[in-house]
Order: sequence, then C-alpha cells, then structure tokens
Amino acid sequence: MNLLRTLLLPLLTATWMLIGTLSLPSCSSIDCPVQNTVMCSYLVCNAEGVAAELQDTLNVFSPRVNGTDTLLLNRSVRTKSFSIPMSFSLAEDTIVLQVKGENFVTEDTVFVEKTNEPRFESVDCQAVYFHTITRVRAKGTLLEDVIINKASVDYDASTPHLHLLFKSNP
Repeated sequence: MNLLRTLLLPLLTATWMLIGTLSLPSCSSIDCPVQNTVMCSYLVCNAEGVAAELQDTLNVFSPRVNGTDTLLLNRSVRTKSFSIPMSFSLAEDTIVLQVKGENFVTEDTVFVEKTNEPRFESVDCQAVYFHTITRVRAKGTLLEDVIINKASVDYDASTPHLHLLFKSNP
C-alpha cells in the first residue's frame, strides 16, 4: 500500500499541475487594445484654410459642470496641431482655446456636437466610445471658423478631424 501511495501521489500531483498550467492561458489571453484612447485631432490653419503655425502660447481646457476646468493642453508653443480626448457622456464638448501673446490674452470657445457610440471589443475589456462629429461652432475673437475635415472619431487621429481657421496670421 505504501509503495502504491509512493508511486501514485507524485503522478497525481504532476497531472493536476499540468491541468492547472494548461488552463491558465485560456483565462489570460485577452486582446484588449493597448492604445484605446479616442482622440480628436485639430489642425491650426490661417483664414484661407492653409495649414499654419500658431506663434503664441496655446492652452486648451474644457469647463466642467461643477465650475472647474480640465487642462487638456498646457503652454504649447509654435503649435501646428494637437489632439485631445473627447467626452463619452456629453452630446456636446466645449473646448476653450486660450491664446497668450506678448501683450494680450484671448479665449475662443469651440462647441463640438457629436454622437457617442459605445464599442465593445471583448467582455474582458473596458468599453470605448467612438464619435461622429455632427456640428461645430465657435465664438471668440481669433477664430474665423472651425471646419469639419473628418467626422468619424475613432482610434485613428492621424488625419485632422477639425481645422481651426484663425482670423489673423497665426
């Protein structure tokens, strides 16, 4: 009996360890994207719609419902383009562009109306939201207009979604 126990116990232990090891990869092979931030990209343009460079310092922030602001871009100099995240709970994002020159500070507000479309890639991954920009408007002193260049906002931020047309030479 002791001989049987001596021979079977290591064999049973090895079998259970093998079954446990083989079952682990099935629980840990989740294909969630590493870069799953949905960003809206903006291109700085002159009044004619040609890509330009903003010479002054640019801060971008978004006002919150509770009255505070969220800083999205801090002290960007010689800005040609930038990308910022979009909200997934609001139908309209409000973005404030604060431009600081040598003798002035001005703020222009951009309102981006959009749809929020949840995307589920796996039950093990967090939900992400893609967006479709439906309307854009702006108010302030430096912006001439905001043009929708690419309405679909997803993982690809390489093509600018919005063109910011500044009145004076940026």
